[in-house]
Amino acid sequence: MNIDDEQMARRWLVLLTRMPAEPARHRMALWRELRRSGALLLGPSAWAIPDIPAADDVIQRANQLAEAAGGTLLALSASGYAAADADRLENLYTEARNEEWTEFLADCGKYLAELAKEEAAGKYTLAELEEEEQSLDRLRRWYRELRSRDLLGAAAVTTATTQLKVCQEQFETYAEHVYTALNGGSA
Repeated sequence: MNIDDEQMARRWLVLLTRMPAEPARHRMALWRELRRSGALLLGPSAWAIPDIPAADDVIQRANQLAEAAGGTLLALSASGYAAADADRLENLYTEARNEEWTEFLADCGKYLAELAKEEAAGKYTLAELEEEEQSLDRLRRWYRELRSRDLLGAAAVTTATTQLKVCQEQFETYAEHVYTALNGGSA
């Protein structure tokens, strides 16, 4: 094996799935479960996930889904044949998480722009407040989902955490303005 000790530190689980063609809902359920867990799609029916304790639950759930559909799941421990292979797998995983965080940050920006637009227009209604609260709740859920599948803790987590906090603070400010407007200008 051509991997140095540092590269050996990161172990991966490669999951090979074999599912019946029909009904498709079983394949989709397994795909969604693996995707939701942060597993990286390597190719048709091949996934990789960091070999950390949280992966045990992922494998257990995926195996249950596969067995219930009459399929199979084979989990193999891997680290990469050479250092370049190990680096590539780590980079692919990191890129996938960073893409998700980038999309999240873009949506936070859109949310803040929407709040700013409503503030500028003086649109202080309960209906608008409820709509903005639902949008913020969606961002919170999405943040939790991304955190749960970002098993290695991408660098963008810090920025995303800060940006979500800004969204929450701006929403609170907007909510105060709505309540003030509804109370005839007095808080």
